[in-house]
Amino acid sequence: MKKKLYKSSTDKKISGVCAGIAEYFDLDPTLIRLAWVVLTMLGGSGIIGYIIAALVMPEEKNI
Repeated sequence: MKKKLYKSSTDKKISGVCAGIAEYFDLDPTLIRLAWVVLTMLGGSGIIGYIIAALVMPEEKNI
């Protein structure tokens, strides 16, 4: 089965982007969230990346 990248519907703080990325790469969501904060502090690219990811990534379908 092929993995797909979705925004998490269960572990979301703002829109579920970080938790979705963490699920895809099988990592702790806190690590991904910390990476976003570091990117934001290093020039603001984290904010732009998060907004783009929130708009582009589809919602997770709960079956």
